Amino acid sequence: MVIETSLLRWIVALPALGVLFHVFAGPRAPRAAGIVGPGLVGAAFAVAAAAALRLHGLPLGAALHDRVYTWMVAWPFRAEAALRFDALSAVMTLVVTGVGFLIHVYSVGYMHGDRGFVRYYAYLNLFTTAMLILVLGDNLLLLFVGWEGVGLCSYLLIGFWYEKPENAAAGKKAFLVNRIGDAGFLLGLFLLVATLGGQGVWTLDIATIERHLDALRPVAVPICLLLFVGATGKSAQLPLYVWLPDAMAGPTPVSALIHAATMVTAGVYMIARLHSLYALAPAVLAVVAVVGALTALFAAVIATAQTDIKRVLAYSTVSQLGYMFLGLGVGATGAAVFHLVTHAFFKALLFLGAGSVMHGLGGEQDMERMGGLSSRMRLTFLTMAVGTLAIAGVPPFSGFFSKDEVLWGAWEAAPLLAAIGLLVAFLTAFYTGRLLFLTFLGECRAGEDVRHHIHESPAVMTLPLVVLAVLACAGGFLDVPGLVGGEGRHAHPPLAFMLLATALAAGGLALAWVLYVRRPGLPSLVAGRLGAVYPLVRDKFRVDEFYDATVVRPVFALADVSAAHIDPQLIDGAVNGAARVVAATSSAWRRVQTGNVQHYALSFLAGALVLLGYWVTR
Repeated sequence: MVIETSLLRWIVALPALGVLFHVFAGPRAPRAAGIVGPGLVGAAFAVAAAAALRLHGLPLGAALHDRVYTWMVAWPFRAEAALRFDALSAVMTLVVTGVGFLIHVYSVGYMHGDRGFVRYYAYLNLFTTAMLILVLGDNLLLLFVGWEGVGLCSYLLIGFWYEKPENAAAGKKAFLVNRIGDAGFLLGLFLLVATLGGQGVWTLDIATIERHLDALRPVAVPICLLLFVGATGKSAQLPLYVWLPDAMAGPTPVSALIHAATMVTAGVYMIARLHSLYALAPAVLAVVAVVGALTALFAAVIATAQTDIKRVLAYSTVSQLGYMFLGLGVGATGAAVFHLVTHAFFKALLFLGAGSVMHGLGGEQDMERMGGLSSRMRLTFLTMAVGTLAIAGVPPFSGFFSKDEVLWGAWEAAPLLAAIGLLVAFLTAFYTGRLLFLTFLGECRAGEDVRHHIHESPAVMTLPLVVLAVLACAGGFLDVPGLVGGEGRHAHPPLAFMLLATALAAGGLALAWVLYVRRPGLPSLVAGRLGAVYPLVRDKFRVDEFYDATVVRPVFALADVSAAHIDPQLIDGAVNGAARVVAATSSAWRRVQTGNVQHYALSFLAGALVLLGYWVTR
């Protein structure tokens, strides 16, 4: 059942109006921007909640639909600007607008006094608008508009403080790495259009694609692989994950928005949306699962040795996204989306908590220069402790339920990948416990000039932390797999499996407690015993250096050669050579242009005789 309504367009239009307001208000209206920016996203959440309530009263599998206008008619291809609100897009929309609203509110305090305050909210509202287009678009072409929109906004927000070269470089890195993935995504769309067009179906409507799966079966593998290349870029999976840790250059609320509610969930959503197409390509699903498991392990190992509080959380996001792809790959679509939702709660909480710590310490990000903050920043400490327990998978916090459903789905399909996931669960509990203990417990290691400035953040920042902490506690009781329904629903894991996962989480937290609270001198001893392994992990396995040597430098070298030789000698030489040939022969050709009509008539006669002779003798 599909119900037509004009309600959905307002979910997208409200934050888009915020963009227009901030553009025309100019930089002299920061107070208004701090009200309008969050207010319109909050209004979008209210409209989305109303739409969700209306959807809830309809039969299972029903959807709300809003055809705004005919967007593109390039005969025979046709695309509508239309929005679809079903169970999956309802969950995503509520996460984007709900968590996004809290991040917008938090930003009022975090960005207070910044001279780019209004520009910041214009970008933030645009980011939200693009993500809503992505999750509500009823065809893949409109989804791709949102897909590229969040890519543009990530560039603008990561490089928001562009005066610093490293920030601008991080924004460019995110933009360029994602272009690699998006090239694969586009090729997948082209192959999809060509295949459906051969059947007389010239559209990319998701519902139409689902009705013509038989026609797509022969090319399902290449289409799904190409679309997955795009997902590895947007959702930061191996080998295109390298942009996400550098995205920490932007303001901390931006990191929370990218990591929790918007951009990095796009790839997970896309595969979940097209799960019926991916079901035709089990080999691709196996690739998705393996890449997800390896990414989860790889990023979790790196997170254990980082000292920058935001970088630990960045690698944690890469790892948790790996969990989601593992769930998608083994067919536990509902569990993967469930983990996406709970991750949005506790990861936004952890990032905003880290921002609160940085705010209280004057911008300090190195955990080795923190410690002892639990008494000075009590509310931040308590809420971050909730986020730590949630991501570690301690019952009854939200991460426990969603992570275990993903791991149980993996255990039923691929026990080896599930074993990797269980190891990642232990490492997750360890590195998040390490972050909490180094930041808030023990003696304060901050400099004297920082210690007397340590303070709790204002209410506009701590209130969103409290709300997110409540969601991180209670979010596990949401029946997201049941809402997604159909093939996405899997059986709950048995008690023995949950006890094993809980024991691993407790073990990781206990190990972090021993190393960083009970015996704080032990980590340096362990690092020394590991020899060259620890520096390698601390340096992120030097993947960036490898890419720099094998990709970046060769491309720049080729560009230098092109600029020095190919462009001036070949390209300019061809153009200038043509000009020289014309100049050299112009005096000879000028003699032909005598202006004598009799000469021209004789030329025509000679040409006619040649043609007549050719016709007679052929």
